[in-house]
Amino acid sequence: MTSGLTIGQAAAFAGVTVKTVRHYHRLGLIEEPLRDSLGYRRYGSTDVLRLVQVRTLAEAGVPLAEIDTMLGADPHQFATHLAEVKQRLTDRIQDLVARRDMVDRLAAGNRLLLPDRACALLDRAAHLGFPPDYLAQSRESLVLAKALVPWDFDDFLTQIEHSLDDAQYVALLKRTWEAGAWEPDDPRVADLATAVADHLLANPELLAIPSSLQGRTDTAVRFGLINDYQARIAPAWNRLTALIEANLRSADIDIRGTRP
Repeated sequence: MTSGLTIGQAAAFAGVTVKTVRHYHRLGLIEEPLRDSLGYRRYGSTDVLRLVQVRTLAEAGVPLAEIDTMLGADPHQFATHLAEVKQRLTDRIQDLVARRDMVDRLAAGNRLLLPDRACALLDRAAHLGFPPDYLAQSRESLVLAKALVPWDFDDFLTQIEHSLDDAQYVALLKRTWEAGAWEPDDPRVADLATAVADHLLANPELLAIPSSLQGRTDTAVRFGLINDYQARIAPAWNRLTALIEANLRSADIDIRGTRP
């Protein structure tokens, strides 16, 4: 075809749109052919070939900014460029797979923001008879704890595991959950605070501060945020926590930075 193709014909043969061809022109990926006597740009076979090459590389995932360099490279350089593109695509695939897995974890509820070990603890608490509302609030507290003390989260989970091994403490935790429905000045709050403090004093390992937290000036602030979150849910818990801390202080226990 001596007269050449119009831009629409060239685009159709190359499998792209006219808008795409013009975009390639703006990027310098394809030179604009000269206009004929009627003012139309006419595309020859080399132009169509270049269009096909650019389109193919773009569809393969090569960034448009790199295509011109690749098409001007020798075979060895071209292969090197392709290997780099392949690696980037592989990394992107892995990222997409990870995002897909997060969607699956979202569908599973607890497993989106918490590791399997934390989810197992929530499952165990459910088997111990803790109500769904308690489990939901505990899940949110664990998410907050993971964000605030990530370096110590495994030790945090270990202490929870030990707590769930203690039948008496489990009963106190269930009672504490019930206290969320009480008025802050309910006399039962003070009685429960005494019972919890007495149990903690008899089992000091429940109050242990890991070495990773000792000496940190912000430990109390971090755990204070967790306690504050719980207190905002139920005012009675705020008073209960304050009374437990007062009982521990009266027994000469330094509660700065202790766990919630």
